[in-house]
Amino acid sequence: MNDNDYSTPPTPGVASPLGTSIASLPSKPSSVEDRRKNWRFGTICATTESKDQYGASSVPIYQTATFKGLNGEYDYTRSGNPTRTALETQLARLYTCSRAFAVSTGMTALDIILRLIQPGDVVLAGTDIYGGTDRLLTFLKTQGGAEVRHLDLDVRDDLEAVLQDVGKRCKMVLVESPTNPLLKIADLRMISSLVHAASPEALVVVDNTMMSPYLQRPLNLGADIVYDSGTKYLSGHHDVMAGIIAVERDEVAKRVAFLINSTGTGLAPQDCFLLLRGLKTLSIRMDRQCATAHLVALYLNTLGFHVNFPGLATHPDRDVHYGQADGAGAVLSFTTGDVGASERIVGGTRLWGISVSFGCVNSLISMPCVMSHASISAEKRAERGLPENLIRLCVGIEDPRDLIDDLEHSLLESGAIYQRFDIDSEPATPTTAEPTRDIYVADPERWIVERAGRFARSGMQGKGHQLAEDEQKSGVGALVDNVKTKLGFSGPEGKEGQTTGAVSTNDSNSASSSSATTADQDILVSAPGKVILFGEHAVVHGVTAIAASINLRCFAHLSRRPDHKLSLDLPDIGLVREWDIDVLPWGSFTAQPTDKEGKAPAELDPASFAAVEKFLTDDGLGSTAHAAALAIIYVYMTIGNKQERRGASYCARSALPIGAGLGSSASYASCISAAFLRLFDRLEVQPTSDGPEADAPYSGHRGIPASQADLINGWAFLAEKVIHGNPSGIDNAVAVKGGALSFSRAMNGKPGGMTGLRGFKSIRFLLTDTKVPRSTKELVAGVASKMQADPADGKRVMTAIQDIADRATGLLTSADLPRKQLISGLSSLIDENHDHLSHLGVSHPALELIRARTGASPHNLSTKLTGAGGGGCAVTLIPDEMPEAQLQDLIQSLLDDGFQPYLTAVGGAGLGVLHSSSRAVDVDAPGAGEHNHIPIRKAFQEVDAARLEVWAEKTGDWVFT
Repeated sequence: MNDNDYSTPPTPGVASPLGTSIASLPSKPSSVEDRRKNWRFGTICATTESKDQYGASSVPIYQTATFKGLNGEYDYTRSGNPTRTALETQLARLYTCSRAFAVSTGMTALDIILRLIQPGDVVLAGTDIYGGTDRLLTFLKTQGGAEVRHLDLDVRDDLEAVLQDVGKRCKMVLVESPTNPLLKIADLRMISSLVHAASPEALVVVDNTMMSPYLQRPLNLGADIVYDSGTKYLSGHHDVMAGIIAVERDEVAKRVAFLINSTGTGLAPQDCFLLLRGLKTLSIRMDRQCATAHLVALYLNTLGFHVNFPGLATHPDRDVHYGQADGAGAVLSFTTGDVGASERIVGGTRLWGISVSFGCVNSLISMPCVMSHASISAEKRAERGLPENLIRLCVGIEDPRDLIDDLEHSLLESGAIYQRFDIDSEPATPTTAEPTRDIYVADPERWIVERAGRFARSGMQGKGHQLAEDEQKSGVGALVDNVKTKLGFSGPEGKEGQTTGAVSTNDSNSASSSSATTADQDILVSAPGKVILFGEHAVVHGVTAIAASINLRCFAHLSRRPDHKLSLDLPDIGLVREWDIDVLPWGSFTAQPTDKEGKAPAELDPASFAAVEKFLTDDGLGSTAHAAALAIIYVYMTIGNKQERRGASYCARSALPIGAGLGSSASYASCISAAFLRLFDRLEVQPTSDGPEADAPYSGHRGIPASQADLINGWAFLAEKVIHGNPSGIDNAVAVKGGALSFSRAMNGKPGGMTGLRGFKSIRFLLTDTKVPRSTKELVAGVASKMQADPADGKRVMTAIQDIADRATGLLTSADLPRKQLISGLSSLIDENHDHLSHLGVSHPALELIRARTGASPHNLSTKLTGAGGGGCAVTLIPDEMPEAQLQDLIQSLLDDGFQPYLTAVGGAGLGVLHSSSRAVDVDAPGAGEHNHIPIRKAFQEVDAARLEVWAEKTGDWVFT
């Protein structure tokens, strides 16, 4: 039997009331209908009854708006459709009710139900309710004239008191059980009995989304209406939006049917088909999800976190829950005591995706207070005891071992837990350790408890695994006081801005306001690529070259980690590596900064470099990934030295094409240097102006002084030497300092050096990648051979290119030159320079085709190769007045030719550092007036590379060189 043959044991869900035992069935059922009554839930899910004229085994999609004839069952899909009828019939069987209705979304279902309320009616609702429900109830109260009261519905005395107060004016009670996200349990039988006794006409409405009909059927417990978001467990794949309303009483069903038909909110045929397909696997999915959720909850509980999950023996209402439901569900939540820690945990997971929803086959992680419940005010969340640091986990069908691996890694990396030193052996992952796998298969609960026992929660020494009841209560009270004080409300003594309670940072359901500084939490840097405008190839022979920054950039995110590890993550090339800091080759490493200010050494230390290379021997990485790993370890060890071994997670992304001659490695090296200088507190940044700079991206400021830029540049040059051996230094200088600069090599007694060219505003260029690979070494050698064969011609060409570089320098540094004259002058020089490069034999048919496309009428633009040539990239100067439509036509024609054009600006700001942020990024929900708050690290890893520039604008305030 191989590893894939093992599966997680089923949950109590299989023991539903529908699961009549074989012994209790009649020995000779009188009819097929009798046998159907004894079918178990999973069988009902899989057997859709649908009479089709052609005998289709799957319900057909009747994708039609109208039906022919006047006396048929259907006339208009708004009023009815055969596909929807099949779905609703199946749902009625699953909910064990007389009628079920399918509408466009779960919130549509609630909206339909609330339309049964009239002005002056009283609606009671719980305190821990979904944010969307709260939003709709607020609208009903302010715009619909209804009275809405929130209370803890499971406190019998409170409910009886309110019912006695409002009497028969109570027309509806909205209940969630379990609630989302605190997993509170409401006694549905008790609530239904009390409500109907006090107000016989009142409707008890239950949001059953957290359970699905597989685990809980509230209509059998006294409820009048059940609604469900079909998007969640019923569909299971997050590929359809749907809402379900299930009712038993005929008069209620008629009112609901009238509203759905009148508003046209019935579910569309295509969506009905998708939901029907999802229902077929509901029981199988839920069994796996519930079983895994139980293991995850037990793991976190054993570690010492406060876990909200009705399947745990410690849940205060576990008996109530299992008296009305057949399983605990697949959603749980837990608190960390600190918002920053929670954000690090959420941002550190890979397998657990971030989403506001739940119930699908993929596992999800979120922080409800900044996502699904963000529309509820902070004050109201505090009053309802909703912790700001709460993490919600929605478990999917992945292998439980992989989910635990991923969550455990994030908990360790965030510093929320640490490995116990009194445990002799490392925690074994069951997929790799045979004895542990056997334990997992035989007794999953024992496996998960033993695994959790190898770790301890940070700050929990001596406290045990369970929280004291009074500590929990005091934490919630402190949370309310703390949030009210922040918002300017009265403290507990009635005085503005005062509070008597302190927020616990360890175990309570509190929302801690204290966290490490932004520099400690999220270090985000970016550096531009470069383009050689003039002088490539000639620079090798002593001629001046001019290079400039482009606003295609490399980005890097670094966060500290307390577990003493260094990790490298390059999502764009699929590289993830992690090293224990203490096992790095410190014993053979002697490189260090040259002074107390942290200046980089001028050269690589051979012994130190060899030690790192040996450490990475047989790492299984390709050449690009190996160079990236080599650079990060060498720079980290040199800056930090043996005395400062700070754990860090480093992630780099690039909007720059790699290997296209645009300085991607120098941009990467610059980001490494700035990030680690920040990590070791050797780089300070502060905006130097009140307003944004015109040439700084993301509306940023100038804030990195020249001395600090020089410091970064020195380390970037060192990192470039690790990657390339003997770089010129021009690429990293442009990446760090931005703008444009001229560069020449010292040759034949002529001094060399770099000079910044800061006298011009950025210029638009179209950068076109031919996607043709080339060898820089061979092309450089070819030019040298050509010059040796005809020295006189070579000298003539070099002299001409030097003249071009001199004239370009004059244009770029002229403060009073009209813009139009600058563009015109540069265009002429671009054409001249390319002609000389073509003469030297470094052009390519692909480059000439780009020149032909851009130079043809009506464009008439100037284009040249950049870098080594022989393929690679071409640059085209775009005049300021070029019409946008014409530019887009040109871009499309280049795309049609198989090239990749990038519209960029040349000469902008250099290296940038995120100066301040909220540790997370808002992701807007268009038209909804709400947003999700995604941890920066998680958002950074997942954003498309082409959108990095746009994404960076949302992260906070930036400063640049």
